[in-house]
Amino acid sequence: MPNTSNISSHCTVNAAGAGHHKGALVLFSGGQDSTTCLAQALAMFDHVETLGFDYGQRHSVEMEVRAGVREQLAKRFPAWAPRLGEDHVLSLDVLKQIGGSSLTDDVAFAMQADGLPNTFVPGRNLLFLTLAGALAYRRGLTVIVTGVCETDYSGYPDCRDDTMKAQQLALNLGLERRLRIDTPLMWLDKAQTWQMAYDLGGDALIELIRVETHTCYQGTRDALHDWGYGCGSCPACELRASGWTHWRAAQAASAD
Repeated sequence: MPNTSNISSHCTVNAAGAGHHKGALVLFSGGQDSTTCLAQALAMFDHVETLGFDYGQRHSVEMEVRAGVREQLAKRFPAWAPRLGEDHVLSLDVLKQIGGSSLTDDVAFAMQADGLPNTFVPGRNLLFLTLAGALAYRRGLTVIVTGVCETDYSGYPDCRDDTMKAQQLALNLGLERRLRIDTPLMWLDKAQTWQMAYDLGGDALIELIRVETHTCYQGTRDALHDWGYGCGSCPACELRASGWTHWRAAQAASAD
């Protein structure tokens, strides 16, 4: 059995912290972070549904792997299978119409004049969470789980803890419903995210994340590295690879 005793020290909530909340909606892109959040939600809540967004991103590979990741989670972790509910995909191509991001337009990665990378899609997470709140309202779910993070991130303002707290307040007021936004990765670096996955599901979950998920900005899926598929040179791949290296080194040190 995987060890889950260490999770509470890394996450904003743990199994006991689920409280009266029985159902969760996970913002699930098919990448490493959202898969780790989905695994944690399945370990915590009685019923878990997933939500993905088609926003005109240049590379649809993450959307394409989502179904396989869900299927493998249910297959490799039978105790979680009955808890995994419906998957939802919403279209949000208005973000592509606005354009200006290297994730939606065919432009090279670069830093903008405002100091943010051009991988920043303005308003994306705010729109994601607003629609997630509306869907959670209709589905009778009271927790929204998202993998945003302040520790290993590119400075995106819509990934900050303050932004999440403000969004939660806005949803509660605007929907007249007590919803909670959980951010299990908010204060974790990428090495700690690998450790969280290991604590949740051991080697089986690590291998699932490594082989089945996809996080590369370039959409490259023709080379399987130690840390997973990707081009190996974009910011997302570099971050994932660095986290893997540090996590494996920490594992080796603890084994000595």
